Amino acid sequence: MLNQNDAPIYDALQRFKKMRIVPFDVPGHKRGRGNMELTDFLGQQCMDVDVNSMKPLDNLCHPVSVIKEAEEIAAEAFGAANAFFMVGGTTSAVQSMIMYACKGGDKIILPRNVHRSAINALILCDAVPVYVNPDVNNQLGIALGMSVEQVEKAIEENPDAKAILVNNPTYYGICSDLRKITELAHSKGMLVLVDEAHGTHFYFGDSFPVTAMAAGADIASVSMHKSGGSLTQSSFLLMGERVNSDYMRQVINLTQTTSASYLLLSSLDISRRKLALQGREIFAHTVELAQYAREEINAIGGYYAFSKELVNGSSIYDFDVSKLSIFTLPIGLAGIEVYDLLRDEYDIQIEFGDIGNILAYISVGDRIRDIERLISALAEIKRRFGKTGADMLSQEYINPIVAETPRKAFYADKISLPLDEAVGRVCSEFVMCYPPGIPILAPGELITDEIIRYIKYAKEKGCSMTGTEDINIERLNVLK
Repeated sequence: MLNQNDAPIYDALQRFKKMRIVPFDVPGHKRGRGNMELTDFLGQQCMDVDVNSMKPLDNLCHPVSVIKEAEEIAAEAFGAANAFFMVGGTTSAVQSMIMYACKGGDKIILPRNVHRSAINALILCDAVPVYVNPDVNNQLGIALGMSVEQVEKAIEENPDAKAILVNNPTYYGICSDLRKITELAHSKGMLVLVDEAHGTHFYFGDSFPVTAMAAGADIASVSMHKSGGSLTQSSFLLMGERVNSDYMRQVINLTQTTSASYLLLSSLDISRRKLALQGREIFAHTVELAQYAREEINAIGGYYAFSKELVNGSSIYDFDVSKLSIFTLPIGLAGIEVYDLLRDEYDIQIEFGDIGNILAYISVGDRIRDIERLISALAEIKRRFGKTGADMLSQEYINPIVAETPRKAFYADKISLPLDEAVGRVCSEFVMCYPPGIPILAPGELITDEIIRYIKYAKEKGCSMTGTEDINIERLNVLK
C-alpha cells in the first residue's frame, strides 16, 4: 500500500547514517573528511548523505527498492501512471520526453516559444519541428499559448507528426486549452508532451489550471524545484497509461548521470511528501500573496500586474494566478532595468526581467513581509527612476523564419560574421536572454533586421544573453 506520509529515500539515508559504514567508494571526500572547507560550508549532515549508489540506497538508473517505491508514491501524488526522479533538471526531462516520442526525421508540432531544452532535443534526435507561431499580446509584447485552431491546422497539414509539445503554463503564467489539444492529438494517434516546468503547484490546489495528467496528456516534465520546494536541478517526469515506462527509463539513461545525487533525490522525496500532505493549504496561501501583491502594485500606477482578465478562451485559455508577472514599460523602464534596480538598490532578487516585463516568483517559502518589501521597492523605483515611455521597444517575441532543421544547422559548416553583416543569413547557434531561456534565434532560423535590432536593444538594456560562441555577442555563427 502506498502512503504519502512515507519518504523511502529519506528514510533509507537516515538508516544508512546509523550503519557506520567505512567508505572505500566515491565520492572521494569520504563523508566530508577529505574536504573540510566544503564541509564547513555545506554542513556535516549534507556531506554525510552525499553518497554513491549502493544496495541499501538503490540505483536511479535501475531502481528496484527505495527509489522505485518513492517513484510509485510520487506517481500517485501527481495522478500519474508512473513518475521518474530526474536529477538533470527539467531540461533533462524535456529532452527525454521528446527523444521518447521522436526518432530521426519524425515531425513534432510545438510552439516556437519553447525553452532551449526542447530545441536542444531536436538537435540530439534529429526530429523535425513544425512550429506553431503563437499569437502575441501587443500591449505586453509577450507570446501567448497555442490555440486549438492553430493546433488543428498544424495537424491537418502534418498528419504524420508523432507528437505535440505544449508549454503549460508559459513563464508568464499563460495556459492553453490542454484538454482539447490532447483530445485532438489522440484522435490522430499523436502523443501529447507537456513542458509543465512552472506548474508543479497545479497538482495541489483548486484555483489552478488543469494539470497535464488530469487533461490526459501522455508525458509531463515538472520542475519540483521551482514552486515545489526541492533542491535546484531536481524534477519529476510524469507519464500516463499510454507510455511504455520501461523504454522511457532507457531513453532517460542515454543522457542522465549514472551518479545521481542523493541530496537531490531525497529533496524530491521530502518535498513530495510535504506537498501531498500540505500542498493545498500552502498554495492557497501562495495565491493569496500573489493576488494581494497584484492589487497593491496596480494601485501604484504605471505598472500592470496582469492576471485572469487576459483570458480569451483561445490563445489564453487560462491563467496561473500564483504568477506575479508585471509589465513595466509605462513607467519608462524596461523590465531588465527594474530587475537590476531591485537587486542593486533594494537587495531584492526576482526571477527575471526582460524587455517589457518582470516576474517575481511566489511559492512555498514566501512571507507577507517579503511581499510588502517588494511592493514598497517598486513604488520607490517608479518615484526615483521612472520616466516617459518614449522610444521603448515593446515587442518581446518575434516570429522566426525557419530555413533549416536545428540539427542540420547546428552541425553544418559555418562562418562567424558581425551582427549587421549576418542579416539575411541562416543562424547556426542560439541567441537568448536567460532567464527565461526562450531563444531569440535558434539554429536553422533566418537572421532579420528586426532580430538584430532586438539583440542590440537587449544588450543595451543589460539583459543577460547567452547561447553564442562569441561571449560578447558581437558576432554570430551562420551557415556558409
